Amino acid sequence: MTDFDPANFAHYGPKEFAQLVKSTPDDKIAEVMSGELRGKVLSEVFGRMPQIFRADRAGATSAVIHWNITGRPDGGSDTYEIVIENGTCTVSETPTRDPKLTLSMGPVEFLKIVSGGANPVMMFMTGKLKAKGDLGLAANIANLFDIPKA
Repeated sequence: MTDFDPANFAHYGPKEFAQLVKSTPDDKIAEVMSGELRGKVLSEVFGRMPQIFRADRAGATSAVIHWNITGRPDGGSDTYEIVIENGTCTVSETPTRDPKLTLSMGPVEFLKIVSGGANPVMMFMTGKLKAKGDLGLAANIANLFDIPKA
């Protein structure tokens, strides 16, 4: 499990995935995330978000969150939409609603955040993570998901 191989992501549990990201050098992650496997990695990570969503912590939270992951091979970004309402979390690769919060970051920063290997507040303060909209929601977003720790 020491090789950052997106083809095997589906076989990894959250903790194994977190360990894989933690043990892989940033330049190797950046290389994979700027290649043809980027879409598979993003689909796998976002596909797991409804499973790790903590409805018990969300309460009456109702929000549309757009995640912009920069660094696509063509220079663009991939945007995923997460909708939290009525105690559920849904994910779409095609945003259709106005976001309450938009988070923008590079692919390495994204994988570190979703694997519990980075401090989002520090990333925000150092400019590696940009948040536009409801900053209170941004500060609380990690509490809405059961983020694995490596």
